[in-house]
Amino acid sequence: MKRLLLLAVALLTLTGTARAWSWWENYPPDNENVKLTSTNLPIVWLEVDGEYIDRYERITARMKIIHNGDGRLNYADTVAHPGQVIDYEGYVALRYRGSSSFSSSDKKPYSFRPLDKPLEEGGEKKKVNILGMGKDNNWALLAPYADKSMMRDLLAFEVSRPWMEYTPQGRYCELFLDGTYYGVYILTEVVSKGKHRVNLPDPGEQGDSITGGYIMEVNRTDGEVTYTSKYHPVSSTGQRLTNQYIHIQYKSPDYEDLTQEQVAYITGRIDQMESALWAYRPTGTTNYREYIDVQNFIDYQLAEELAHNVDGYRLSGKFFKRRDSEDARFKMVVWDMNLAYGNADYYQGWRTDTWMYKNNNTMNAAGDPQLIPFWWYKLNTDPDYTAALKARWAQYRRANLRQDRIMATVDSLATVLTSHGAEQRNSQAWPRWGEYVWPNYYVAIDFQDEVDNLKQWLSDRIAWMDQQLGFDPNASLRGDVNGDGLVTIDDVVALIDYLLSESSAIDTAAADVDEDSRVDINDVATLIDLLLGGS
Repeated sequence: MKRLLLLAVALLTLTGTARAWSWWENYPPDNENVKLTSTNLPIVWLEVDGEYIDRYERITARMKIIHNGDGRLNYADTVAHPGQVIDYEGYVALRYRGSSSFSSSDKKPYSFRPLDKPLEEGGEKKKVNILGMGKDNNWALLAPYADKSMMRDLLAFEVSRPWMEYTPQGRYCELFLDGTYYGVYILTEVVSKGKHRVNLPDPGEQGDSITGGYIMEVNRTDGEVTYTSKYHPVSSTGQRLTNQYIHIQYKSPDYEDLTQEQVAYITGRIDQMESALWAYRPTGTTNYREYIDVQNFIDYQLAEELAHNVDGYRLSGKFFKRRDSEDARFKMVVWDMNLAYGNADYYQGWRTDTWMYKNNNTMNAAGDPQLIPFWWYKLNTDPDYTAALKARWAQYRRANLRQDRIMATVDSLATVLTSHGAEQRNSQAWPRWGEYVWPNYYVAIDFQDEVDNLKQWLSDRIAWMDQQLGFDPNASLRGDVNGDGLVTIDDVVALIDYLLSESSAIDTAAADVDEDSRVDINDVATLIDLLLGGS
């Protein structure tokens, strides 16, 4: 048998199709001879001694991470550069991860769990702090490939972080596997339970303890036991698509670790939430707010819609529930944005002028079995919800989504990737500029072209959402002296500092609170009155 396999590999090599068998070498890059001398990014070494990395079963690997600190270089030659800071060194349980990010990408992502000793010796997972992120035992190495900017996931995290209860942290790094340079990766937290993640206890057996905590996910079945929603997805006009179903995965605890009573509780709670949403009518009454954190759902929707995420809502739709005594409502978490921000050439993902939550018609016509839950259509028929959505968008746009700030975020991420050659090395390992990589809508000729296109797409998308949500980017928010999108006591402090000539970084138009064309002590009094509920 072994001789037949070797013969098959030889024949594939001779016919030029050996890359289809690259799993034999753990999917090496196109160019295996890229050299890294120094980098501003942490360096991650994984050693598996040639053992095949599986998608489902974990194997023991050795990991070493060098990170000398922000603003300092890291060196691949540890002999010539001794004394570097080792951020983590030890065993990990390693496997490939991802669905389309694995199957449709030559550059593969990984999941890893730090271990106290090798799996073969009964190794147990342990919690560690990695690259300044809180202690945990569940991590991922995302492999940006179709996202040639390599920044869409981190951009989405940065956009949503100020507004969401929990958003994963991630850090760029450069990865070696068994001594071969594999390119730029994103070492990131995974949406999971933990003190520094979604801080949830395991559910108990009865009473309040059985009500939390759970993490669930709208996604494909992927061979897992899933809960099938009793409610079908709907078309862009609210008509039920009775040939389609919504599947929800049990993420934490895993299904096999749940008791029948716990499964009955959490699926029953989802039923109650969906029943309340389905029953909502603008002219009637509804109790759906008892089941969802409306502000959180708004923030999640704005993150998904800003990105026009073609996988939004329907794939990697992670949500969680605490115990009733703490908070009985479901909350969402942002995740999986590599095909967002105009990157997809299917299901109208490239467009800037449509709402993604209404996109089921396009996907259903294409025969895609994974559609967007009806939740989002129903929520957007509630005038109170849409009014709050518009108000929240205005806060976003006056804060980290102000035009100059969002573009500065993109430029900052680009600088991290280019300032010491990381992007260039990645492109040497995986040369693809000027080439279509599924599912690119725009095929950039180089990294700067890709960044410029992303920035233009963002500008067009934000302008369209401004128009739809009634926001005037040129109007100042009365009293928002420090320009953070909110009117709080911090604005009083900023205004006083300005008047004492201790600061000039204020929005003077917003600081003219009494609207007399001057900024003086009277504006302080008016602002305080405004905060106390005055006019």
